[in-house]
This record gives sequence, C-alpha cells and structure tokens, in this order.
Amino acid sequence: MTDPARPDHPTSPEPMPDAVTDAAPAGTRTQQLQRALPVSVDVAGQWAWRLLAIAAVAAVVFYIIATFKEIVVAFLVALLISALLIPFVALLVRHRWPRWLAIVVALVGTFVILGALVFLVETQIRAGLPDLESQSVSSYNRFKDFLSTSPLQIDDSQFSSYIGQIGKAIQDNSNQLLSGALSVGSSAVHVLTGALLTLFATIFLLIDGGGVWRWTTRLFPRRARAAIDGAGHAGWLTLTTFVRVQLLVATVDAVGVGLFAFFLGLPLAIPIAIIVFLASFIPVVGAIATGIIAVAVALVYVGPVQAVIMLGGVLLVHLLEAHVLQPLVMGSAVKVHPLAVVFAVAAGTLLAGIPGALFAVPTIAVLNVMVTFIASGRWRTQPAVAAEHEAADTVTLEA
Repeated sequence: MTDPARPDHPTSPEPMPDAVTDAAPAGTRTQQLQRALPVSVDVAGQWAWRLLAIAAVAAVVFYIIATFKEIVVAFLVALLISALLIPFVALLVRHRWPRWLAIVVALVGTFVILGALVFLVETQIRAGLPDLESQSVSSYNRFKDFLSTSPLQIDDSQFSSYIGQIGKAIQDNSNQLLSGALSVGSSAVHVLTGALLTLFATIFLLIDGGGVWRWTTRLFPRRARAAIDGAGHAGWLTLTTFVRVQLLVATVDAVGVGLFAFFLGLPLAIPIAIIVFLASFIPVVGAIATGIIAVAVALVYVGPVQAVIMLGGVLLVHLLEAHVLQPLVMGSAVKVHPLAVVFAVAAGTLLAGIPGALFAVPTIAVLNVMVTFIASGRWRTQPAVAAEHEAADTVTLEA
C-alpha cells in the first residue's frame, strides 16, 4: 500500500512552477504573469497605458485652453510681441536709456507702425474706390458676356433670374443674418477684451518678465527647478529668434507679391502687400492663401494673362521662402523641418482656426527645444545655471 505522505503519491501532484495561485503574494503573481506573457506583449502593454495617460493629460490641457481661449490667446499674443520688443528695449537700455522710457518708446513705436499700416490701407482704398467701382462694373459685364457665349448659354434674363433668387434667399434668411450680426458684435466685444488683456500682459512682461518666470518656476518641485529654468530660457531664446526671422520672411513675401501686383497694374497693390505681410506670420500657408487673393484680383480686374503672371510671381516668392528662407534662416533658427511646419499649421488650423495656425509653429519649436534640453541632462552638470538666472534673470532674457 502506498504511503500517502510520500511526495510521489499520485493524489498529490506537484504544483506547476509558473502557475499563478490565489495564495501567492501580489508581487509574486505579477512577476509570474510577466514571465508568462511574451516580452513584446508586456512592452506593448506598458507603452499603451503610458500613452493613454499622456493622451488623458493632453485632453485635459486642451479642454482648459478651449475653456479660457480668450485669455490664452491674449497671453500668447503678448508673448510674441514681448519676444519681438525685448531685444529692442535691451538695446535702448544698453545705450543708457531709462528702462521705463525704453518700454514706452517700444510700445508707442509699435502702435505707430500698426496705425500707419491701417492708415495706408484706408487711404489706398479710398483713393482707388472710384476706379475699382468702374472696373467692377466692367468685370461684371464681361462675366455676363462670357456666360452667354459659353457652353452654358445663360442669357441676360436667366442671369437676372438667378440674381433675383439670390436676393430672395437673402431676404428669407434675414433673421439668421441678424443673429449673425449680433454674434459679430459679441465677437467684437471679445476682440476688444482680448486686445486690452494683450496690452496689459505685454506691459507687465516687458517690465518684469524675469519675475513672472521666477514665480512660474517656483510652482515646480525644488529638484525640478533647474531643469525647468534652463528649458524655459532655451525656449525663450528660440521664440525670440522665431519672431525676428518670421518678421524677415513676412517682409520678403510682402515686398515680392506687392512688386508683382504693382508692375502688373493691379488695383490696391499696397493693401494686397500689407495683407500678405500680416498673413505671412502663419508660416508657409499664409503667403499662399493671400497670394491666391492677388491672383483672383488680377483675373477679375486686369485679365487672364496678368493673372497667370501673378500666379507665377506668387509661386516664385513661395519657392524663395520654401527653398531659401525656411531651410537656411528659419530652419537653423527654429530647428523644425519644413514638413513638420506644414503639418503643424494644418493641425493647429483644424483644432483652433486662425489662432491655432498662428501659434502652431512657435509652440512646436519651443516645446522641441525645451524637451531636448531636459532630455540632454545639461542642467544636472550645470547646477549653478538656475541660481545665476535667478540672480540676473532680466539681463539674461534681454540678451
């Protein structure tokens, strides 16, 4: 008779070494489960939950930004303006100007330049309005003649009928148009509020940008402040470089398109150049969109041949930007590939419209530099950098 106490008794099988039992401790069960899973599945699972956590944090950040979009946009615009004006303020301070006077001169100069651009556009439109009206009537008649001789064979009575249907549709939807006008008024109030917030934020950043940054770094744990401080200064240097380089790119685009429009005899050539200048602060996409407007104006008010020449001029200016200015100037300053620029602008436009397109590239560039700085670990070997910046933060930001 077999002894039941012996370990080789058939009713007492040995437990499987890799089995996960309920009696095992939690840590042991986890280790056994990890040994049971393939390495690829284990690594994919770890990556999956980390990516889900990052996506959740990003969703919360986007929700907060969308909720306070007027404040966020105003502050980001103030950052861009400050990044453009701080080097000028620092230049005046180095020439022994009082700091308050340098800030006032920088702000007043900015308002004077913007006011001069608006006045120039208004003057050009007022001076060219009579000629523009006559050209519009002529273009309207040419369009009617084209429709009557085209394969569509739309005569004057049919054309007038279509125009009447459009007018009736406008009358039928007058309530919606009125509500749209009210929404425009509400948007105007938001724009005015955002402008005032931008002005106050710019003034405070010019006066005490270093203090604002020191307060921001104190929000992080003490052990992380050196990394955050160094990354912030690297990002600020990239932002100032981006703004100055983008100003150069916008000037080249505006001058190029404006000269083509002027020599082709387009009406309102100067306003077109100013629109191109403002839109070119959206990299790559802005110059193309406003160039299409110039081509449309040439087609309607001058002729198809001039429109083709204008299209060639817009493409030439765009090629100059894409193959000379962006790779050599913008690429070396911002360190973002042109393909990444295009996709960043497209994604920013889909997410937040015009503000998203405007802030997409500087955001990507600054985040790229900050993450690279933190990952490089230079802040570990330079522990005195944070203290040095904290002692002379204003001088560092202005340099």
